[in-house]
This record gives sequence, C-alpha cells and structure tokens, in this order.
Amino acid sequence: MTAEITGHQELPRTDDLPPLPYRLALPMRKLAKPYFFRKYNLTIHHEDRFPLTGPLLMTPNHLSLLDAPLLGAVAPRMLHQLGKIEVFGGFQGVFLRRIGQIPVDRRSYDPLAVRRSIQVLRDGRVLNIYPEGTRGPGDFSRIRTGVAYLAMVTGAPILPVALMGTRLPAGSVEGHPPAGSRVDVVYGEPFVIDRVPFPRRHSDVQAVAVHIGDVLRAHVKAAVEETGHPLPGWRDEKDPHD
Repeated sequence: MTAEITGHQELPRTDDLPPLPYRLALPMRKLAKPYFFRKYNLTIHHEDRFPLTGPLLMTPNHLSLLDAPLLGAVAPRMLHQLGKIEVFGGFQGVFLRRIGQIPVDRRSYDPLAVRRSIQVLRDGRVLNIYPEGTRGPGDFSRIRTGVAYLAMVTGAPILPVALMGTRLPAGSVEGHPPAGSRVDVVYGEPFVIDRVPFPRRHSDVQAVAVHIGDVLRAHVKAAVEETGHPLPGWRDEKDPHD
C-alpha cells in the first residue's frame, strides 16, 4: 500500500484524484460478452498472452465504432478506455463515466485525461488506448506519442492487439459490421518500456513512440498472416470529429 501511495505522489501527481468508478461495468461485461459471440463469427486468438494481474497498457488498432464496446466486453479484465470528449455529452456521457471511461480532448493537450490514465495504471488496472488516435486503416502507420509517454511514466507493460473485421472494406468508420461477420481479436506478446523519471524529454518520448510503432506494425502484420483476415484499408469517408 505504501508503494502505491508513493507512486501516486510522483510527477505527474494523481493522489488528489477521486477513484474512477467501474463496478457498473462488471455485470455489463457478463451480459455483453455472449451477445457479441452470438452476433458475430468472433474468434479470440492468444488470450493466454493477456496478463491477468498488474497494470497494463492495451494498444489495439482502430477501425470502427465497434472496437471499444467489443474489447470492453471480451477482454479478460475490465478496461478503462480513453474516448474522444465529443461522445461524453448528455446521458451517454454520464453512463460512460459511470463505467470508468475517460474523456480526452484531442484538440489540445488534456492534462486531466493524462493524469486519469496514469492513475489507472498506478492502481494496477488496464488502460485501453488507441495509439493511432483515430479510426482508419488499422495498420498502425501513424502512432501518437501518448502511449509512449504513459509507458515511460508508469513502466506498465504494453499489450499489442490486432482487430480485424470490425469494419468491412466497404463499411463506415461510424458503423458496425453486419451480424454474422467474421471478427478476429489477436493478442500479441506484452513488452515493457523502461520507466523514465521526471523530467522526460520530448525527443526521448518520440523515440520510444517510434519503437512502439515498429512493434505494433509487426504484430498487426503477423496477425493478418496468421488469420488470413485482411485489414479494410482506407476510405474516403472520415469521422467528422477526427
């Protein structure tokens, strides 16, 4: 307990933040998981690679609106997920916060979202972050620096995840694939970035992001080869908030 408290007092500090709620998400996961297996031809690959204890940075590619609810239901542990602040309005926003999800303003640096993310990892929980930052081809061709920074601050292991089939080649980033579609979730081997004490130079964070990108691209390529399930590629249609 003393080590955990000390961790929250390190920069950036998180000991002043109230705990994130999550208990409502637990019974919902039990209901949602069989629903997704009934609705889709869903296969989970290498679930044994998913660490069952300790902090974890889960890093999937991002194809469609289905990704977050699907992973939230089928992952072996409850996820705290980062989501764009635009979807946290009204009743939906209240609900998402009640199940432990974290809004982030992608238009500028969001210190509260960063501290909340660090809090999750310091509490030994799972944080799901999309390194690409937006929905797209899902090939990890562009990696933002947020995942590198979080790994360097906390030392949490990074779990690569490849999603295939959550968007069809002709599908919209705003929608879900039709019922019965084949969907594959492929977990990779967790890897660790050395923890770096404050201060952390921007050039070092960028270098770590490049390394993480290389690992994630290799994983998604291997997942496509293993499953024979290709990525959907680019579409002209874009998310209006991306």
